[in-house]
Amino acid sequence: MAQRKRYALIGTGGRAEFFWGALVRDFRETSELVAFCDINSIRMDYSNKLLQEKYNHPPVPAYTADRFDDMIRETRPDYIIVTTMDRTHHTYIIRAMELGCDVISEKPMTIDEERCQEILDAVKRTGRNLRVTFNYRYAPHNTKIRELIRDGVIGEVYSVHFEWLLNTQHGADYFRRWHRDKRNSGGLLVHKSTHHFDLVNFWLDTQPKRVFALGDLRFYGRENAERRGVTKFYQRAHGSEIAKNDPFAIQLAENPHLKAMYLDAESEDGYQRDQSVFGDGISIEDTMGVLVQYKNKAIMTYSLNAYLPWEGFNIAINGSKGRIEAKVVEQSYINSGGDKALEGAVVGKTINVFPMFGEPYNVPIEEAEGGHGGGDPIMLNDLFGVPQDDPLNRAASHIDGAMSILTGIAGNISIRTGMPVDIDGLVKF
Repeated sequence: MAQRKRYALIGTGGRAEFFWGALVRDFRETSELVAFCDINSIRMDYSNKLLQEKYNHPPVPAYTADRFDDMIRETRPDYIIVTTMDRTHHTYIIRAMELGCDVISEKPMTIDEERCQEILDAVKRTGRNLRVTFNYRYAPHNTKIRELIRDGVIGEVYSVHFEWLLNTQHGADYFRRWHRDKRNSGGLLVHKSTHHFDLVNFWLDTQPKRVFALGDLRFYGRENAERRGVTKFYQRAHGSEIAKNDPFAIQLAENPHLKAMYLDAESEDGYQRDQSVFGDGISIEDTMGVLVQYKNKAIMTYSLNAYLPWEGFNIAINGSKGRIEAKVVEQSYINSGGDKALEGAVVGKTINVFPMFGEPYNVPIEEAEGGHGGGDPIMLNDLFGVPQDDPLNRAASHIDGAMSILTGIAGNISIRTGMPVDIDGLVKF
């Protein structure tokens, strides 16, 4: 049997267990978890408790973030899994590669063009490998759209209309957490839309060229709530009488997992997971529209709204021989609030092809178990197991990671300046 690959993880927050849990549960023959690293030792202790009680795995060494270098030298991982706050991804990606490790990074790869350039330079300088985890690529319905376009079913693609809906449970969650500060997350055009921009790059087998965007905070935030007539406010849900009647509040003390991971860990870093979505200090947008021109001359109109009645997306792809329409409805969820398999789970999906000359028809879609429409288990095997041959090349490189975030980064610049932004002027590959 081949020697197992060794993995250490930095950032034991909401997305971390998705990776380390799968690694120790499903891939023990090929992979080994050797360490945790985080700014918060209470949260790492909780992760080690889960390792033992939930996964029947011995605890692993836990290092505070100031000992990241020590962790690598002492535990000798082959890979570092980066699931920290978005604005710190580049710090750990670059340092891990400098110390001889390959890296797996949660999306987005980073949040702005300067950090992106630093990562690109580090990959070139060190020769190490960086993977970005785009699980949506692996979902059977998204794979099917790629196959239809590749096979020329609608001919050459000229335009895409892509509408993403975040609902008042999942969408609101970005406004409770660290994501609400654009300095942490790059806003939803980077943190969330990176998935969607990557899908279009993947579907059309092209890269973005020019971006124009508009966006604003229209629903969340105190000023918007006041304009709608709200008169009672709170800073955070925990301990607030007002929050008990607010459908936008989450009660950390009532969810054992959220309590242990966040409420019980506050004493160490002060992070509040349950801030009011109608509070002050929100600097990200909740209503966005983007126009993208691609290198193959296709264009995309894209919208993202974070306060809608259902979750999922509508797309229309128009080509020289017809049109593809798809609708996907996703399970509503709160990050780390329940079963991991429900995160992005699909509850309804249809793909229809409208030939230019001929009868429209429905496209059958393979059913698959697991989160994000069945994409999660396939991607996790790609990362930690024995990857299967993939003619679609769904494994995303640092180039794919950069090209997805650069659309959102350009969108942020465009919102700020009111001008279109050329992607080639942002970084050098």
